Amino acid sequence: MRTLFSGEFSVAYGQMYVDGRTEPDEGPEAGLHECFMGQRAGLCGAAVPGHLFLLTGMHTGSVPLTVELHEAEPPSDEDSWEDIVEASFRTASDDTLLIEWGGEGWDLGLPAGTYRVRYHCRGMDEAHDGVRSEDEPVLDEYLLQFWPGSRKRDLIVKETSDSAAYWHRFASQLPPPPTPEELAAARRLAREQEEQEARQLRERLETEAWGGRLPSDRLRNVGGNVAGMVDLDVALVHAIDEAGPDIQRSMARWAAHRACDVAGLSSVDWIARGLAELDQGMTFSPPLDDAERMWNRLFSDPQVPETVVTLPDGTPNASQQAMALPALTDAAHADPLQAALDALYAAAAAHGTGWRDLFAEIRTAFPETAHAPLPPADHPSRLVRGSHVVRLEYRSDN
Repeated sequence: MRTLFSGEFSVAYGQMYVDGRTEPDEGPEAGLHECFMGQRAGLCGAAVPGHLFLLTGMHTGSVPLTVELHEAEPPSDEDSWEDIVEASFRTASDDTLLIEWGGEGWDLGLPAGTYRVRYHCRGMDEAHDGVRSEDEPVLDEYLLQFWPGSRKRDLIVKETSDSAAYWHRFASQLPPPPTPEELAAARRLAREQEEQEARQLRERLETEAWGGRLPSDRLRNVGGNVAGMVDLDVALVHAIDEAGPDIQRSMARWAAHRACDVAGLSSVDWIARGLAELDQGMTFSPPLDDAERMWNRLFSDPQVPETVVTLPDGTPNASQQAMALPALTDAAHADPLQAALDALYAAAAAHGTGWRDLFAEIRTAFPETAHAPLPPADHPSRLVRGSHVVRLEYRSDN
């Protein structure tokens, strides 16, 4: 025989536990009812595999406890103990723990295996619902014995106290534990419920982000500045999506022209040439065929005016020309939906605080979008995303 634990042990709510599960969070809940389901005996609940639920007379405080490991079944000491029950226990872990109600545990050093368990109790009625500290007289005490053995039905070896009788009645009135198939079905159902709730949450959040309706797959997966357009005018975004590729391409060209017009770029020779190439579906000629050369040309060409604009989000002193130029190249994107959204977003930035007028114009120019309600005048605009924001501060000598 080897003593695994001997001393005072803290209990709360008349409970202490032994746990040898490798994954305590998996499988059935190790609650009071679950641990005694299908048993005839109370006091030692073993219905949850790998877990023992031990009951005491003492409600809160310290009880003397001894835990022993035997090589074979020990003699039953019915003369010294008032109440004795037996159950079967299998631990898959070499780290089987003796655990307090609050969760603190001590390693018993019990090797993994299948055991028969005998739980001895004395003084349960005297200690019923009591509170005791270690230095006070002992009211109840307990012995837990393990020995190797095959799995068998639980057993009431001896019953004396009213407390034990109460817990035996409690256990006998519980239904049998769920079968492995029922547990698997319950886990599957819980998993499906979690997945459904997560899916509904994603849909609700996405619906809110897209103005009260789910986007199409095309709109959901389009790149570019779609998020910026959604922030400005989500109803228009949905209408553009529904308009179809031919209308989207026309919108993109329209937005490029409006952006260049408002920024004074349409009369700049190389930009005018680029607008003509866009309209004819041609490849851009230099410098519009290379982003670095394009931006260098924009800021070095004396033909290019220098004006500033307050962006839709209220940011002041942004270069109007830098806001407008991306509309030209964005309008040529291979995806007509992205071309329309990006070109219109750049045009909105170039119009600054007048972006609502621009969006009203496109509803007139393209009847396909006329049904989309305009955003309210107090609609908040958020930060520009992805645009080339360049601020020019006025100097007194300009």
